[in-house]
Amino acid sequence: QLRAVAGDSPDAGAVKVVARTHKTLIWERTRQVQRLRHQLREYFPAALAAFEDLDAPDALELLGKAPDPARAARLTRAQVSAALKRARRRNIADKTDVILAALRSEQLGQPAAVTAAYAVTVRSLIALITVLNEQVKTLQGQVEADFGRHPDAEIYRSQPGLGAVLGARVLGESGDDPDRYADGKCRRNYAATSPITRASGKKKVVAARFIHNSRLVDALNAQALCATNASPGARALYDELRARGIEHNDALRRLASRLVGILHGCLKTRTLYDEATAWSHRQNLPQSSVAA
Repeated sequence: QLRAVAGDSPDAGAVKVVARTHKTLIWERTRQVQRLRHQLREYFPAALAAFEDLDAPDALELLGKAPDPARAARLTRAQVSAALKRARRRNIADKTDVILAALRSEQLGQPAAVTAAYAVTVRSLIALITVLNEQVKTLQGQVEADFGRHPDAEIYRSQPGLGAVLGARVLGESGDDPDRYADGKCRRNYAATSPITRASGKKKVVAARFIHNSRLVDALNAQALCATNASPGARALYDELRARGIEHNDALRRLASRLVGILHGCLKTRTLYDEATAWSHRQNLPQSSVAA
């Protein structure tokens, strides 16, 4: 009465491990950046006006040198310009003017002792974010290398919206056992892109799948969003759903469901994605027949 465990290959297991760790470190970096933003808001709001991306190399370097308003106001044009050059920024002169103007503007501050305490914590957070940036970059290379060695990598990369990193996440979370999913519907059910329909007598309820693999859902939603720019067929479906009054997230979910079905067909037939083949069936369909 028990279903057999999916027999995924060791290569797929390796991709899953590195892809999950890579995404976990990105989430952890986001948490640390939010903590840094909260600290700066409490005692150094000018830094938030000066730096749009707090995890960018130039922002981390300059905040590390001047973690408090007094030292930041004493930064020279040469120091700011050099940091921007090392970060490979464009329009260095204009950006230098903006940063210096923000750092030297009048802002409400905290007492000296409190400011010094905040500066210490900010430097610690900057050190953490710097290390996370390095490890995310290192792991990304490992993800791309492991994914590139997998036999299904070419099929995954041919899908609209899937690059090496997103493809690795989808592969790792979906598995590569060819007998794991009986059909495309089963794959969509596991991916939680298809709704649950319960019918009893005169009552019919359609509900979302709240129990799902969150990492797979996150990757598929990202693919659907990217596919709206990479695939004319995907864009047409998304625009049609939005024109029917369907909200953005639900439209992406429905598009992701279609893309999962396309991926399943490509894997079953061992063929690469083809735009005309994937979307030709919708050319003469009435609008009401678009599948959810």
